[in-house]
Amino acid sequence: MIPENIEKLFKGVIQKAKNTDCSIEKTSMVGGGDINQSVRIKTGDGDYFLKWNTAGLYPKMFDKEAKGLNLLRETGEIKIPEVIGFDEDDNYTVLVLEYINSSVKSPGFWEDFGKSLARLHNHDNEYFGLDHDNYIGNLPQKNKAHNDWISFFVEERLEQQIAMARDNNRIDSSTIKKFESIYRYLGDFFPVEKPSLVHGDLWSGNYMVSAEGKASIIDPAVYYGHRLMDLGMSKLFGGFRPEFYDAYRQTHPLENNWRDALEICNLYPLMVHVNLFGGGYLNSVNSILKGF
Repeated sequence: MIPENIEKLFKGVIQKAKNTDCSIEKTSMVGGGDINQSVRIKTGDGDYFLKWNTAGLYPKMFDKEAKGLNLLRETGEIKIPEVIGFDEDDNYTVLVLEYINSSVKSPGFWEDFGKSLARLHNHDNEYFGLDHDNYIGNLPQKNKAHNDWISFFVEERLEQQIAMARDNNRIDSSTIKKFESIYRYLGDFFPVEKPSLVHGDLWSGNYMVSAEGKASIIDPAVYYGHRLMDLGMSKLFGGFRPEFYDAYRQTHPLENNWRDALEICNLYPLMVHVNLFGGGYLNSVNSILKGF
């Protein structure tokens, strides 16, 4: 069972989107998230994915997630769950999505995934950033427009996280100085390219295997950035299969030093983890900084 207020909001979203009342036949908890509560809801009209949180805890989080999902879905390059709608009352905020029935990987899963991501990254923009800010995890993500990648990466990604960590005593002055010392060399690692539409949080926990056996990506933190950011994040916690990267490179070739650049890319998500969880993540940050 779900709270009565949540059920009312869910039914309101379905009524608005489908112009029909729905009867809930069954709800079952869905694991994997550490920010929101989520369930699968079986109705006479089909199955839905519902997640909710306390209203006002993360302002407009579901609004921004819906925008990100729609932006990715509109490209038509990879399976993205359909946004049914979102709503809130004085107590709760909810997001309703198409439910993705999980299956087993089809033959060629990783090759297809790599090619699909490469095609997604071909959707570009005139500036780095986005027309609105959003979230990565439950942390605010600033997307102020920049004309070049390096200034965007430093000012809107690294410096934002460094300032947050400094304010919460999670980073020391020597690490901050190491960051400042590498800024002048960043251009050696990132080839000049047009801003690509990126998922923004593409680790192994944010893809699913759809009923068709193909990749479906969820929980985005989208913006127009350097496409290496998605590839870096994909390697952060174990990495995807080699066939994924081979297929990506065949579809959208990379510079020879692309593997070195991925470690630089991962300074951002690692600093996000420093701010979220502290612990040993700062050691990983320092290891990368020392190497460069």
